Amino acid sequence: SSSNYSLLHYPRRAKMASSTTIQDIVILHGGELSSDVANKIAAVVTPLVGGSAHVHQISMSKSKLFKSALVEDTGGLAKPTTLAIFVAQTIENEAPTEDGGACIRFFKRRTHPETLMKDKVNFAVLGLGDTNLLLDRQHTSAKDCNQVAQALDLRLEALGGTRFCDRGESDERSGLTEVEPWIALLAEKIKG
Repeated sequence: SSSNYSLLHYPRRAKMASSTTIQDIVILHGGELSSDVANKIAAVVTPLVGGSAHVHQISMSKSKLFKSALVEDTGGLAKPTTLAIFVAQTIENEAPTEDGGACIRFFKRRTHPETLMKDKVNFAVLGLGDTNLLLDRQHTSAKDCNQVAQALDLRLEALGGTRFCDRGESDERSGLTEVEPWIALLAEKIKG
């Protein structure tokens, strides 16, 4: 239903990827819920890029792995034909999960050059939040409980990254109903 799309966030389109052909996908997740969602994403995107050899799931807690894949290019993935999908979960006090913290802190570092992500991977961010954790549950929605994803999305762009598609935001209180429509939009964009 179209109501699911109303909770998606549409940032300005300044640095949106053009018609780049995606050859490899790196899905980063931190925590049990984001790992489950990463598996759902992988199931949809794997056939679109030629099989599981081209889809890599990396825990956000594995600093060396995600840095080598996305920034240092020791694995041959840090290129514009790679899509990095960040499944970023927000828990209490606008914080990332314990497993997601290493990755979020890495990209938040103020010492990074503004070109850290330039001409490297395209990125997409899906936020997972829970308005049940907020004090004012009556007047809140997914946009109020996805601060980690919102900050990461803006930070990746500030570091020279190219946004592949609009950030998705979901709310566990409403059953994460926003996730599947976002995955469908992502898949359509990958198909070209």
